[in-house]
Amino acid sequence: MCGVGTGPDDLQLTTVPTTSPQATIDQIIAFFRDQAGRELSAVGIGAFGPVDLHPESPTFGFITSTPKVGWQQYDLASTLYRALQVPIGFDTDVNAAAAGEARWGAGRGLPNFLYLTVGTGIGGGALVNGEVIHGLLHPEMGHIRIPHDLAADPFPGSCPYHKDCLEGLASGPAMQARWGKRAQELPADHPAWALEAHYLALGLATWVCTVSPERILLGGGVMQQASLFPMIRQELLRLLNGYIDAKPLLNEIDSYVAPPELGNRAGVLGAMVLAEHIYRNPSARIGAPLAGEDAWR
Repeated sequence: MCGVGTGPDDLQLTTVPTTSPQATIDQIIAFFRDQAGRELSAVGIGAFGPVDLHPESPTFGFITSTPKVGWQQYDLASTLYRALQVPIGFDTDVNAAAAGEARWGAGRGLPNFLYLTVGTGIGGGALVNGEVIHGLLHPEMGHIRIPHDLAADPFPGSCPYHKDCLEGLASGPAMQARWGKRAQELPADHPAWALEAHYLALGLATWVCTVSPERILLGGGVMQQASLFPMIRQELLRLLNGYIDAKPLLNEIDSYVAPPELGNRAGVLGAMVLAEHIYRNPSARIGAPLAGEDAWR
């Protein structure tokens, strides 16, 4: 998803399919070049990961060990920089979405909250004390290990790295592989949804006890099943069993585990936050050539 603007009110959007890197990036570059009349000041990228976010690294701005075929070790940020010649802000797609919700959405005024997307993969971004968590790499919340009762659910998991991590058990592709239908095709009373709620609630319980978010936002294609939210809320409370004695969790569960206000625009608006940050903070800029025309740090 590509957008140009200064915020939700003037956002102009387009989408391009994610196919091969060359075909995808060519369409992205063409979109931004077509906006030349608006004079781009900066570009923010929220990318699927894992990605290298360390400016001192020789592979900064790369998509690294992703399971997406053809995108492993792809130099994303500098490719766009060389084409567009504007400062580039770069982060994961879920961190960008969290930043967008913090600025304009359901995370406004909350210094500590979690954004999770459940779709073709599972990923999470967390704000702690108003800052998106990075660290050693960046959070890979979809790859935490959760209890897997093979007697109740013999599906081995779909993650090429870990098999039955959270993403391997509860992502959209995992649901399709287990049930033979896409999540969007499963009726609300299908047993898939109770199992899905259980797995997602196990992940949420882990983060409630470790990150202690003030709110949890759940987006992505799988979460479009309306009946899933109340099932997750009920299962989360069951799993915690009264241990976390906090009013927003116990008395306001419907707003504690909630959909993002920005919907599917959360990521692209968060990328706009990244672009604004890099534009307003010249000392933090990374989109600048060094020695050699293709240099990038």
